[in-house]
Amino acid sequence: MIKIDCNACGIDDLLKKEWLETNGLGGYASSTIINCHSRKYHGLLIATTDKPKGRFVLFSDLEDSISIHGKEIFLSTHKYPEVFHPQGYKNLKKFSLDLFPRLTYQIGDTILHKDLMLLYGENTALVRYSLEKSSSPVKIKIKPLLAFRGIHDLSNENLFLRPHTYKIENGFFISPYETMPNLYLKTSKVSSFFPSPQWYKKFEYIEEEQRGYPFHEDLFVPGVFEAKLSPGKDIILCCSIEEKKTRVARLWEKEEKRRQDQKSQGNKIFKKQGLAAKLYPSSAGFVIKNRKGNTSIIAGYHWFNEWGRDTLISLPGLTFSQGKIKEGVDILKRIGEQRKDGLIPNCISDAGIPSYNSVDASLWYFWCVQEFLRATNDYGLVKKEFWPALVDIVSQYMQASPEHVEVLENGLLRAGDQNTNLTWMDAKVCGCSMTPRHGCAVEINALWFNALCFVKDLAEKFGVSLAFDVEEIIKRIRESFSNCFWIEEGGYLADVWCSDTGERDESVRPNQIFAVSLPYSVLDEIKMKKVVEKVEEELLTPYGLRTLSPNDPMYRGIYQGSQEERDASYHQGTVWPWLFGHYGEALLKVSENKSMAKKKIKEILSHFENHLLDAGLNQISEIFDGDEPHEPRGCIAQAWSVAEILRISELLEAIQ
Repeated sequence: MIKIDCNACGIDDLLKKEWLETNGLGGYASSTIINCHSRKYHGLLIATTDKPKGRFVLFSDLEDSISIHGKEIFLSTHKYPEVFHPQGYKNLKKFSLDLFPRLTYQIGDTILHKDLMLLYGENTALVRYSLEKSSSPVKIKIKPLLAFRGIHDLSNENLFLRPHTYKIENGFFISPYETMPNLYLKTSKVSSFFPSPQWYKKFEYIEEEQRGYPFHEDLFVPGVFEAKLSPGKDIILCCSIEEKKTRVARLWEKEEKRRQDQKSQGNKIFKKQGLAAKLYPSSAGFVIKNRKGNTSIIAGYHWFNEWGRDTLISLPGLTFSQGKIKEGVDILKRIGEQRKDGLIPNCISDAGIPSYNSVDASLWYFWCVQEFLRATNDYGLVKKEFWPALVDIVSQYMQASPEHVEVLENGLLRAGDQNTNLTWMDAKVCGCSMTPRHGCAVEINALWFNALCFVKDLAEKFGVSLAFDVEEIIKRIRESFSNCFWIEEGGYLADVWCSDTGERDESVRPNQIFAVSLPYSVLDEIKMKKVVEKVEEELLTPYGLRTLSPNDPMYRGIYQGSQEERDASYHQGTVWPWLFGHYGEALLKVSENKSMAKKKIKEILSHFENHLLDAGLNQISEIFDGDEPHEPRGCIAQAWSVAEILRISELLEAIQ
């Protein structure tokens, strides 16, 4: 359990810590630990809907207070221009996070808890107020603040909103806009709702201001709930896009029980209370049922959607490493079915058109099948479900079916041109690539070699012949890979080799680690060890691998500023936690003393355990600064960050 003494923290520190709730549908709830929104992406019910398609901030926040002996004391805190109002955070004693976020307020001898949960599989939020202690009953007031806008947008006072509310038992429903869903709000016990429609204006989101985006918003208040609360009793506010017939208290009890079972399962899988066990409940939030009812993986919260590359890199850690075999197989089958000319789409969100602009997503598909076999050894299912896709991808690449993809005479895979970014380092500023990597990229060819070797071995095991000479291609790659990429003087691999000029980008980047970590490596043992040593020397940090060596003049150690400034530093030194999984696996592969390697990996993992108290609580951030103190940046919860830490943790447990 996370416990934070709010009295010991200044408001700036309190605003840096964020909680996240997910509902298994791609929807979520999130805010800072004082429930003062600092992002436009914060809200108490962000729902994924089919009509209209997208994710929408519906129920943004609350303005809540209690009255003791006629004196109103606020619980909520909001940021307006030059002021925080009201200042409920001054009454906040502590924040805790276990099965759900809890804010504990103390005013004199009165102690009140405010708990928040989303129901799994539903677009429903619950807010529970429990009066633990008080010398007398209190009156509670709750004003819902509604946004009804897309997650990337901001709402402003307008004449189109329909303010009328319609009475239901212990609450009301409202239909603010013709094209948006209704919102139903009710309490678990008898309360009074007083319609008093008005706009609250100029909420400020400081994170958006720092990121260079518009940061002011107006929110609509339809009215106020009032109820009496006695010591030892509670009242629950339910907010949903559907009218709930089940008792609100029962909804809470059922969801709390589900979470307790989930926590117990995580402790059982990972054997003890450690980093992996703490991440287990959080990891489940990335595996969702999308609008089409398909099992999928959302790349991150708050603003990412479903992505092919992210899905495949995340899938083993989020499913196979946890024994969730069926979920992993379902995702892998579905994403394989979406391939076109051998390419698996990069953007796979059901809200948009698939985009086939990733050369490596298809090659990560092979690695996912390998991870499936490591978890199950079920070659029968591989032959039935995955073999046709594996052969098709290799065949299409051999025939140069995908645009901008070509197998050279020496067997290496060339991809992209000056106008395309087909690798994971794809940031652009004003249309210009910040890390131009067209040509033969080192990790693409490490993945390509791994895929060919895997197909060769499967063909032999299944007793089938291939329409192309896979052994000959593998032989050519073995002969050419080191000649094109190996830098003898530095003892590492170049990042990109240009087949047209013979020139190569000798930047020290983490992409070379995959030539060691993948199941089939094209390097000999001596070169593998040197690659790991180079990566450790210049790229390894307590939170993963830098994307560029600090010795490089292009290195940028801090990720901050405008969108353009951030994109310019995205892969120029910024630390990515997901790379740590492959570094750890590479270290285990080359180390003669496995015990020492395990110890080193566990020491670094301990830093991630400390990180669970920063940024997104019980989550792992998307990126960190390359420079110390390695501040967390980007989104607060990234699927492949969490997945790869879980996967390497499981690998460590498997090693005796």
